Amino acid sequence: TLCSNHVLVEERKEKKMAASSSSFTLCNHTTLHTLPQRKTLVTKTHFSVPTKSSESNFFGSRLTHSSYLSPVSSSSLKSLIFAKVNKGQAAPDFTLKDQNGKPVSLKNYKGKPVVLYFYPADESPGCTKQACAFRDSYEKFKKAGAEVIGISGDDSASHKAFASKYKLPYTLLSDEGNKVRKDWGVPGDLFGALPGRQTYVLDKNGVVQLIYNNQFQPEKHIDETLKFLKAA
Repeated sequence: TLCSNHVLVEERKEKKMAASSSSFTLCNHTTLHTLPQRKTLVTKTHFSVPTKSSESNFFGSRLTHSSYLSPVSSSSLKSLIFAKVNKGQAAPDFTLKDQNGKPVSLKNYKGKPVVLYFYPADESPGCTKQACAFRDSYEKFKKAGAEVIGISGDDSASHKAFASKYKLPYTLLSDEGNKVRKDWGVPGDLFGALPGRQTYVLDKNGVVQLIYNNQFQPEKHIDETLKFLKAA
């Protein structure tokens, strides 16, 4: 009887150990399978990006935090940071063809203020809005003694059609190949997809007194330049 009881006790101990071992194995097995899921959830939470907008004074445009993480090519980043023409510098001279195919040199405008604006392309919605806003305020610029000049990479024929269609009373210059744009270091937009929209105000000596960059609110260029000319 004692022997039988001893055998029963031993069997019970073995069953308990087996059950404990099975439970332990199950626990480990479950942990190993749930751990990657937990890691994935933590990773997603850690890299979630808020979409609240913030104002960028330098570029004059509204940006979202998510755009800060967007990939930018090294050449685009370089053009954004290292401008070649800055406030207080004499603007580099150039000669380009206007909408009538006539060569025009910047030095010919010395003696009066010049509002020189670089824009992406004829007929695009933002550029058309900007061109017409300059047209509508052209008399105010003339009253301030300033000349208005628009520059893009479009050819003279495109400029002529654009100026004729919208009755633009000022000069449009053709910078085919964007050579002048590159020489001046005009930044592209933040994603490098389009040529940038930037306005320079030169005084009567050809020295840059104002640089304004706003890719997404083209009409602001007119407001800012007129405000500056009136205060000068």
